[in-house]
Amino acid sequence: MPPSTEDRPMKRTLALITAAVLAAAAHAQTAPVPMGTGPGVHSPDSPFAPLPQRGDVVPWSVLTSVKTKVDKNRVLPAFQAEQLALQQKPQRVQGFMMPLEPGEKHTHFLLSSVPLTCSFCTPGGPESMVEVKTKTPVRYTLDPVVVEGRFALLADDPYGLYYRLTDGVSVK
Repeated sequence: MPPSTEDRPMKRTLALITAAVLAAAAHAQTAPVPMGTGPGVHSPDSPFAPLPQRGDVVPWSVLTSVKTKVDKNRVLPAFQAEQLALQQKPQRVQGFMMPLEPGEKHTHFLLSSVPLTCSFCTPGGPESMVEVKTKTPVRYTLDPVVVEGRFALLADDPYGLYYRLTDGVSVK
């Protein structure tokens, strides 16, 4: 039985929507992501990116520009010269605390390039987070924090992280 004339507009609309989605997906797979955009990076005009500019911290643009490679069904970082220059050296990182456990103070947490906008959303991938282990507890805050410590690149972390800062201390 042929489709009724009432079904034709609905099928045409669905076909157009499907074509638009497929075209957008094809474009997304072939279009390069411009530097300073993508996961973990927000527009400076966004109300969700209030990180003040500081010259004494590692810029997130350096961390988020890491390349990746696929190895045995895993996505691993392929660090470039600008990330390799940070390896095992004292560095300062500015970001937003993502506690790993409940509490007022923390010695083990993640720093994110953008603030958490909801309790069950992550702001980006592993390129936009740094695992932090501090010598003394840091009080949780919604404001950006700066932590200084020994910076490590993680080539094959079991949790999928790319960066870790150890022996950290909070910097005002």
